[in-house]
Amino acid sequence: MRRNPINLSTSGGLCAILLWSATFAFARSLSEQVGPLTAGAAAYLIGGSCCLLRLASSSAPLTRFLQLPRLYLFGCGSLFVFYTAAIYLAVGLAKSREQLLEIALVNYLWPAATVLCSLLLLKKRARLWLVPGTALALTGVFLVMTQGGSLSWLSLRDHLQSSPVAYALALAAAVSWALYSNLTRRWSASESDGAVELFIPATGLVLLVLRVINTEPTHWSLRAAGEASGLAVVTTLAYFLWDVSMRKGNLLLVVACSYFTPLLSTLVSCLYLRVSPSPRLWVGSLLLVSGSLVTWRSISDRPVPPPNEA
Repeated sequence: MRRNPINLSTSGGLCAILLWSATFAFARSLSEQVGPLTAGAAAYLIGGSCCLLRLASSSAPLTRFLQLPRLYLFGCGSLFVFYTAAIYLAVGLAKSREQLLEIALVNYLWPAATVLCSLLLLKKRARLWLVPGTALALTGVFLVMTQGGSLSWLSLRDHLQSSPVAYALALAAAVSWALYSNLTRRWSASESDGAVELFIPATGLVLLVLRVINTEPTHWSLRAAGEASGLAVVTTLAYFLWDVSMRKGNLLLVVACSYFTPLLSTLVSCLYLRVSPSPRLWVGSLLLVSGSLVTWRSISDRPVPPPNEA
């Protein structure tokens, strides 16, 4: 009789991975119409409103959050907000939809970065497989970042100079999510459900303030409104499904599958944005996925980081 909840919870975690794979495509399409800050603010304010309504209907919502460690609430909350702001700015600064795919893969260095950070922050022990795994992931990104040129450091430098701020923001987002994943485990109470329901509306408010300070061309339409609502639903639902799967589902299976998100995200983005990726992009994606899986397997007492919503 207890199998059904576990199976449903595991399925929910797998659905969360599929939902997150669509966020870069939605975010780019919406950013092209209303601007990246407006897109992020709209999506997270809509999703945040749903979170607050859910909290209002639950019993003693404030009591649960008051019991959470302050380091977790403010430290991890700040990393959550920074990650989202960095990602939406990077998406908006991408000069083309093809470059968006590259920025997305730079962001998906976070699984390997999470494992590396766990060695210091969570005192994990790594096997020798950590070195080739990290090298594989970096090689995948290097291959993608030298598209259209020779495989050389000079080609990589020239490519990065085409949009340095966007790539830097994507890398900063990857590092911030790796820190968030580890510090969540270090600072949060093990018996608590976390505070994602507060982090989402807080992110929406911060993005709204940034939007007010920095004006950007905004052209709302029925399509833009639909994509904003869809992005909000995808993001919020994915977080809830992931939370349930981490507490009640087959944790090992769901986390292992989450490392295929870069490949799924590339596929969804190509289909939705009508981009024709080069063979080098696919090879780079596969190397990144393989490297991330190897680094994860290299940890003897593995951390289980929640993957990003983008």
